[in-house]
Amino acid sequence: MFGGTAGYISLFRFVTVLENHGGLHIMAAFRFFRDKDMSDDLNAFREETQSWLKDNFPPSLTKFSMGAEGESDEGQRADLDTWRQRLADKGWGAPTWPAQYGGAGLSHPQAKIISQEMGKISAFNPIPLMAGMGVTMVGPTVLEFGTDDQKERHLPGIASGKVRWCLGLSEPNAGSDLASLACKAEDKGDYFQLNGQKTWTSGANISQWCGAVVRTDPAAKKRNGISFVMLPMDQEGVETRPIQLISGSSPFCETFLNDARAAKTDLLGEMNDGWSVVKRLLQHERQSQTQAGSSSSSSSKPSLLDIAKQYVGAEDDGTLADADLRVRLVNHLMDTQAHGLTVKRITAEARGKVEVSAAASILKNSATRVGQTKAELTLEIMGSQGVGWEGENYTSEEKDTVRDWLWGKAFSIYGGSYEVQNNIISKNILGLPETTQKG
Repeated sequence: MFGGTAGYISLFRFVTVLENHGGLHIMAAFRFFRDKDMSDDLNAFREETQSWLKDNFPPSLTKFSMGAEGESDEGQRADLDTWRQRLADKGWGAPTWPAQYGGAGLSHPQAKIISQEMGKISAFNPIPLMAGMGVTMVGPTVLEFGTDDQKERHLPGIASGKVRWCLGLSEPNAGSDLASLACKAEDKGDYFQLNGQKTWTSGANISQWCGAVVRTDPAAKKRNGISFVMLPMDQEGVETRPIQLISGSSPFCETFLNDARAAKTDLLGEMNDGWSVVKRLLQHERQSQTQAGSSSSSSSKPSLLDIAKQYVGAEDDGTLADADLRVRLVNHLMDTQAHGLTVKRITAEARGKVEVSAAASILKNSATRVGQTKAELTLEIMGSQGVGWEGENYTSEEKDTVRDWLWGKAFSIYGGSYEVQNNIISKNILGLPETTQKG
């Protein structure tokens, strides 16, 4: 801490503080200098980030938008792949992951700075979308439960955005009650033979790998006979069928496993203890869904207030002409601000280490409410222009509005329904008794 000339200066300042504040606790003084050094380091890192983004982010992607499942515009695909490769080389696709697995080994405060600086110039990190469920869910779970071999084989492809992952969780008769799953895995020596059906498998038709929960001990009670396996999607025993949604998109699939194979070396966690693995994975999912906005959102997009003034009109003093709408818009903006501050508080309390816990269920429901309310308000503000599906009478933004509104209805279902999250909150945070069926 006190090496070199700078170190002697720091030591002198340290002693001075002790002399001027005779009763000051030594640890408090150390924390003072530690926090200042951290602040200086983060400021320097911010400057480095700004410089790197200026030199490496393709200007053609400034107003670029990727779909929810990572689809991209054909005309800009070359620039997008160049940008993806630069991020991957830098380790910023998954910046907090260890460098040996494709990350950059950065702290969460540093990763936050990258996100903030990207947002300032309307840049974005496409790799989490390109990797499907890889960066936000599979990767963190492999880091925690995986063997060294599994980490070396799977994580670099995820962190670079080259390998896309989906998840085989829900089944036709096992949705919120996931422990009722029936997809079975038979031990065939050096591999498992998989048979069954998964549904609502996001991006299954465009993924290279799948993480799936399967029943390895049919005689055991519900949760006790489940294992988590990883399997390649490009094999004869895997069939996917996209599910057409009312919004017009098909991000979800039915997935059929007919004598599909998963190598024994791709069993994640212990045999018959897959429930522990998937619980952790779902906590990571909820954590990734708590943000009301993201760095990939263009900062040039008009605010909800601007949209309201455009479609509803404003008084001479600049206030919205519709008093009732003003009240509801203000309530929504307060909810959005409260949600954002709660996310920041929880992160700060963890001292920069993003801890995944039952608190993610609170934030998941809060983010759902904020997102769905915004969609409802936007649709109402635009009036008949907000429900246009096609035709020259509607702008692309107006046509996107109704699709976003319809798509947003899924927020309170996927990743664990609103009601399931309330059960988790009641049991794990409020300490209320278990009222659901135990497996």
